[in-house]
Amino acid sequence: MSKHDVYALVQPILDEMEMLYLHDSRPWIVGFSGGKDSSTVCQLVFWMLERLPESQRSKPVYVVSSDTLVENPIIIDYLNEISHHMGVSAKQKKLNLTTHIVKPRVEDTFWSLVIGLGYPTPEPPGFRWCTDRLKIEPSNRFIREKIKNDGEVVILLGVRKSESVARAQRIEKREIDGKILNRHEVIDGAYVYNPITELSTDEIWNILLLSDEGQSPWGTDNRYLYSLYKSSDGGECPFTLAAKEELKDVPTCGNSRFGCWSCTMVKEDKSLKGFIESGETWLRPLHEFRSWLLSNRNNHDFRDSKRRNGTIYKRSDGSFGYGPFTLEARRIILEKLLITEKTLRHSLQDDSYELITLEELKKIDEIWDNEGDLTRRLLVDTYFEVYGVRLPWDHYKKPLFEERVLNLMEATFDSSLDPDEKKVPYELVKKLVLSVNRNKHYTHRPAIKQNFDRILNETWLHYEEMMEGLRNEDQ
Repeated sequence: MSKHDVYALVQPILDEMEMLYLHDSRPWIVGFSGGKDSSTVCQLVFWMLERLPESQRSKPVYVVSSDTLVENPIIIDYLNEISHHMGVSAKQKKLNLTTHIVKPRVEDTFWSLVIGLGYPTPEPPGFRWCTDRLKIEPSNRFIREKIKNDGEVVILLGVRKSESVARAQRIEKREIDGKILNRHEVIDGAYVYNPITELSTDEIWNILLLSDEGQSPWGTDNRYLYSLYKSSDGGECPFTLAAKEELKDVPTCGNSRFGCWSCTMVKEDKSLKGFIESGETWLRPLHEFRSWLLSNRNNHDFRDSKRRNGTIYKRSDGSFGYGPFTLEARRIILEKLLITEKTLRHSLQDDSYELITLEELKKIDEIWDNEGDLTRRLLVDTYFEVYGVRLPWDHYKKPLFEERVLNLMEATFDSSLDPDEKKVPYELVKKLVLSVNRNKHYTHRPAIKQNFDRILNETWLHYEEMMEGLRNEDQ
């Protein structure tokens, strides 16, 4: 395609963009994942703004990217670099455009949920909690904040019908005849504009590589982006805005070069594997960790036999279903993650490189304190064993009881020590102790009793008696 043909292709899109931009005062939010489609939208927005007089660039444009904190390292570095250059260039050109990178709250990060609370890793087809927590909610928070300040916003997304049949059907479902904007189905006050829905993949690349240098309007080289796609069939993990019931239609990003390196939604991670085969061998420890995590998802020794609310259930084959990862399994996952991080730091000669942040470690430590770690030392000691240095809050971590008392409690209550003698489960004792500790400064005594009643009535404690009662009823 010649330059003339490319200009002819984009001119109607730029005219439509300009008309929509000048039509009202609603701010624009552009979803930018760093991939080819969202890069094209950003490039078109830049071109449209550049051709407007400065006096008409009154409407703010926010380019928003999502960092799940488990992004492919090469991609997140690229995303940060592009966002920086885009913001600097927009300021120099007085385009009234700013860039923003949103992240999940610390309690919602991948490691806070898997290592902290023991969430089983995502699994196809239906167990997919990651997209909502890591991508959708952070983006929605940013959007809702702008709506709170400005009343309504317009969201620009780089979605195309030719990307997949499911995507085409989803776009067509939302289209309103004769209208450019579609009302967002989840966020009140948000409207969606998809400017490149009809473009083909070849047309996208022709726009991005328009000049011989493939230079973007903000001064970076789009040929590098092209090189990321060149040896892979995968695409980008999109800037996702979807209702929870629609997540089944959202692409599984583990198949692409633009997804989370820890993704367990696919058996084979084409993203990391592709980069490693292209020469980025330093990523091999991430690939190995991800494979190990996937292989241990349904490891009987790693999973509790009850859910977090104390309920238990049986599968169709009569075996008990799994609950969250056990506390010891979480410790093992953390230890292996820290070892992987340490290996990468050595390989990259960069002691600041992180797979898990200090903020996440602190949150996980707090969670474990409420999950049964009466020693209060499980996380900080694991960190010290790997790195040989103490975490900043290590000094403040004191056991709930002396070691002698903890050993005595475990020996007294752990029924596994004497299977012929029924004893009070040690796990029950820990839950009751933690409940007392959390409520010891409250004067509202009924609250303590309610907590005790809830713990003592959890299903797992009475399952055999319940089953026996049901059997008697059937006789």
